[in-house]
Amino acid sequence: MYFAALLARTEDGWEASDTELDNVETLTDLADLARENSVDDDTVLALIEQEDSWFAIVRVDGEDDPRVYVSNAFAAYRSSYGAMLVDELTGRDEESGDELDSLDLDGTEDGEPEQEDEEEAGTGAAGASGPTPAGPLGDPRLLDDLGVGEKDLLALDGDALSAIADALGCTEVLEAVR
Repeated sequence: MYFAALLARTEDGWEASDTELDNVETLTDLADLARENSVDDDTVLALIEQEDSWFAIVRVDGEDDPRVYVSNAFAAYRSSYGAMLVDELTGRDEESGDELDSLDLDGTEDGEPEQEDEEEAGTGAAGASGPTPAGPLGDPRLLDDLGVGEKDLLALDGDALSAIADALGCTEVLEAVR
């Protein structure tokens, strides 16, 4: 079960809104969704959590490129939204865009499966660029200026989003949309 919310910084503090990620297929889609909820191009944090298994933060500041942190890349890669973020951070999404890769140019008959080991097929923990790293991935300093330092972020587990909301001073706002 996912929990996803957007925290938008305003002059008066933070505003939270729960969000559906059904139409989000790429990091660009998620960044666009965050920008739609921005107040005066200020900071928006997209927070995603899956049952205390992993969490992710996507920070969008105006038109700047989004900054991403995933707490446990290996666990996140087993879910669609986590895999999207891990693929973006590892560059795998750029390698999968070759149209020739989708054509059967290897001599197999239509419908005949190619023989690949589990890791090459992407069903295991490896993808086009090798194994998915265990542990955190991305920018652990993306909340430094907001009061959550790298060391603090790396130490979070369990209900991490509540701990982040505590540090940002918006626990009640986030809990209202939970």
